[in-house]
Amino acid sequence: MTSYRVSMDIGGTFTDIVTFNESTGEFRATKASTTPGHLSTGVLGGLESIIDDLADIDFIVHGTTQGLNAFLERRGVRVLLLATEGVQDVYHIARGPRLRLYDAQYRKPEPLVERKDVIGIAGRFQYDGSELVPLDEDAVRAAAARAKAEGYGAVAVGYLFSYRNPAHELRTREILREVLGEDFTVSLSHEAAKEWREYERTSSAVIEAYTGPVVRSYLVDLEEKLTARGVDAPLHIMQSSGGVLTAKSARERPLQTLLSGPVGGAIGGEALTKIVGNDNLIGVDMGGTSFDVSLVVNGVPDVSTEATLEGLPMLMSIVNIHTIGAGGGSVAWVEAGGLRVGPRSAGAQPGPACYGRGGTEPTVTDANFVLGRVDAENFAGGQMRLDHEAAVSALESVGAKLGFDVVQMAEGICNVANSQMAQAIRTITISRGIEPRDFSLVAFGGAGPMHAVFLAKELGIRETIVPRFPGAFSAWGMLQGDIRRDFTEPYYFLDEDIDATDMSRVLRAVETEALTSLESEGIPAADRYAEHAVDVRYLGQEYFLTVPLENADEPLRDDFLEALGARFATAYEARYGHSTLGAPIEIVTLRTRVVGRLESASAFTIAPAENAEFDHEIRKVIFDGQELDTVVTERDALRAGHTFSGPAIVIEATATTVVPPGFSVAVDEHGSLVITNLELESEA
Repeated sequence: MTSYRVSMDIGGTFTDIVTFNESTGEFRATKASTTPGHLSTGVLGGLESIIDDLADIDFIVHGTTQGLNAFLERRGVRVLLLATEGVQDVYHIARGPRLRLYDAQYRKPEPLVERKDVIGIAGRFQYDGSELVPLDEDAVRAAAARAKAEGYGAVAVGYLFSYRNPAHELRTREILREVLGEDFTVSLSHEAAKEWREYERTSSAVIEAYTGPVVRSYLVDLEEKLTARGVDAPLHIMQSSGGVLTAKSARERPLQTLLSGPVGGAIGGEALTKIVGNDNLIGVDMGGTSFDVSLVVNGVPDVSTEATLEGLPMLMSIVNIHTIGAGGGSVAWVEAGGLRVGPRSAGAQPGPACYGRGGTEPTVTDANFVLGRVDAENFAGGQMRLDHEAAVSALESVGAKLGFDVVQMAEGICNVANSQMAQAIRTITISRGIEPRDFSLVAFGGAGPMHAVFLAKELGIRETIVPRFPGAFSAWGMLQGDIRRDFTEPYYFLDEDIDATDMSRVLRAVETEALTSLESEGIPAADRYAEHAVDVRYLGQEYFLTVPLENADEPLRDDFLEALGARFATAYEARYGHSTLGAPIEIVTLRTRVVGRLESASAFTIAPAENAEFDHEIRKVIFDGQELDTVVTERDALRAGHTFSGPAIVIEATATTVVPPGFSVAVDEHGSLVITNLELESEA
């Protein structure tokens, strides 16, 4: 009986779908046009185009951008914020621009909740969690009545020191749901982020409340439609942390899904390290709307404990991804006599001019098409035929304003876009003390392989890797993920005051709770394990670094503090270029991550080449203003061991890889294209 493992990744222009046939070991990938406003329609249409009977699906995981889009487009629900009376303005006071003190152009982030939608509620805890003032339950009931009367879509609750004692927040939710109903969205700050820093914790709760109803509605709709088509397998959702959860758990904690789409590429990068034998990778994901950069360092995705979106902070475990508005659909335009590209995108409708859907503005895709780098007959697996005249007309409309002919305009658009993307890579690497030349560049997304080699050349990166199914690599990465949950426990102590026995006891208690929580995800006890870490800072500092622990009993070792201090100093040196070994340190937070192992799809392999020849043709393609004879081949025509030199173009259903002159290509046993800069190779 045929059974499939399936992943789906919704982008701004296309929805990517990957299937793994567990009987034959075969992978397949396809793209379907994203259907804005009715995302499940595009998802189901893509599934039905690649699987005859959806009842054959026995595992399904989904990366959703529904919450992120609701946030970015400001179409979440209206939120009422309940905060501790006397400090109810903490959300709007926020923080000053610590990293931009001398930026005259700085503008404070636009909050999701207006000041008139904030209510101060009497009730107070001390820093240690002891109650100072009882909760004013009548004030909570009055707030619930207002929420009902004025049509609020959610309530966020952020009380002072609730991470120490959540009793008031929990009682507030009980009262709110007595009035508003059990299904009404109430986000509690200690559940959204059980950590210190009131502003960031409150902001996390507000973002979850603002996007939560949108995410829940979408997931319920998708689950119902999948069930109606015979899918019995539970729907899993990718988390921002790189793990997956069942849709039921994701509905309870929707904040964790905010960046679930882009992180699939980082998890795919982690799996790729085991295939290519390089533990340090820069992942670049260029789709139709955005360009995402992620890192895999020493074989592990680069994960942070906090993030910001449009200046608004969130406290949660999240794969570090730097995103800019640069994609295949990014529109080229003129400002102050200069060429600009993006961040505005033509999206899926009408899309680039060459799509023939009514678009008239030039985009990056139009530029690549005019340069001969896109095959009109095989674009997106042959799902659409591109319109050359429309692309030329769009480029001419802007080129005339700059005095450029069509070719100059097309190369200018690509160069500007490449420059912006290279700077995005520098932001996540060089600005943090990471040298990109020590990494390999992994290119994916529908447009990533078209631009990646140019980016690698600008950054001095010797090797670029284009994995199999690059246009659906994020979706492939989702099939490699495990169930994951993250727990935090505030724990403030100076190193000399630490009670090792107590610290170990707390870690074991959190570990037990965390491992037990995986029962609801259907993970057998034998497939669960826990990892621990601790947030450490020098005495008197505000921010911290997260240092891993060996296990929950490590604090009981006689040399624990010495070893922890050394590990912290090493991490501090790597991040900031200096450290002070032996200086007093403080422990801030204990962190526990539990993982439930899922069966992953096996690695893809291809047959070895019987000889050096492969099917190809020679076409004229423009590089640096010149038409050059270029090798054009189908990805499926290549076998392990095949090699060739640029200029070359490799065409497949989900992406197109462009190799300029001066680079060589080798195909490895897993079907990856390993592209090497010949000049840098000779220097090495």
